[in-house]
Amino acid sequence: MAGRDSAKRLPQRLLVTGGAGFIGSNFVRYWCQTYPEDRVVVLDALTYAGNRANLADLEANANLRFVQGNICDRALVETLLAEERIEAIAHFAAESHVDRSIHSPDAFVQTNVVGSFVLLDAFRYHWKSCLGADATAGNRMAFLHVSTDEVYGSLDPDDPPFSETTPYAPNSPYSASKAGSDHLARAYFHTYGMPAIVTNCSNNYGPYHFPEKLIPLTCINILLGKSIPVYGDGQNVRDWLYVLDHCRALDLVLHAGKPGETYTIGGNNEVKNIDLVHLLCKLMDELAPTLPVKTAGQLITFVKDRPGHDRRYAIDATKIHTELGWKPTATIASGLRQTVQWYLDNRAWWEPLLSEEYRDYYRQAYSA
Repeated sequence: MAGRDSAKRLPQRLLVTGGAGFIGSNFVRYWCQTYPEDRVVVLDALTYAGNRANLADLEANANLRFVQGNICDRALVETLLAEERIEAIAHFAAESHVDRSIHSPDAFVQTNVVGSFVLLDAFRYHWKSCLGADATAGNRMAFLHVSTDEVYGSLDPDDPPFSETTPYAPNSPYSASKAGSDHLARAYFHTYGMPAIVTNCSNNYGPYHFPEKLIPLTCINILLGKSIPVYGDGQNVRDWLYVLDHCRALDLVLHAGKPGETYTIGGNNEVKNIDLVHLLCKLMDELAPTLPVKTAGQLITFVKDRPGHDRRYAIDATKIHTELGWKPTATIASGLRQTVQWYLDNRAWWEPLLSEEYRDYYRQAYSA
């Protein structure tokens, strides 16, 4: 119960956008397991990174409803809010890969900015109608906007970590589009009083992560005996957050977070990309002794850096720790071991995702 009295907890009827994606599906799984009495409605467009198989073992759950649809479809959003009597939205739906935003920024503006606006505005009218029918309804309602630390830009080696007061300085079409949606969520609280909360998290990792991202890409390429592409000199630093730790943090924010506030969520695991890849190679050598190569590290290949590649991200999660009592439980060692083992055990999940479209993207992203 995340330490909350069940009589006061939020929400009981939850709309999860992007609930078939990586973080969204882990959140849905977490929520259904932790609060089996709650109604969870998943809205997902099932684009390349959305995969209904992520929720396959939950399909028989009578309290879970899956709807394939786009967050930009206002009529659909309004219908779901009304007929399901939604009390809170957990908004994960987003185009989220920096590399893809460099090649096709238009989709990022449409989904991340326009789509977030549609959700916020539809929920504003839904929230007002609920308040009109029941003056206490506002105590059960919230709009949780899940965002990224990339909106803050890039850190130098000696800079302090990002916090809730760090000025925005997005450097990619992806991070700029997420910054725009963050500002919209904040504006809807300050202009209309709508109970919106923003969270900005560091790089997530764990089960059900789409194969184009660094950790699953490295694991899968090792299993296939393919080169492991590392951008530039590999010295870019990221703070890694195990996805289930993130889900616990979001649970606390939904139950006890203050409307209008922002919470930064990080894993306290700053690692250089090249060091992360070496850790993964060692784990694969240990856990998968029948690899196509004798030592996975020999597959590492440095490739041309991507444009505008941010050098370092880091999160100061003091606020969510002191106000809500959250802190990460997974170390980079324990989290990576669980993650690698999951990819070894779930080849049937990731193999179908290596489509021709994925291969085309891969060639475009990592060509010399």
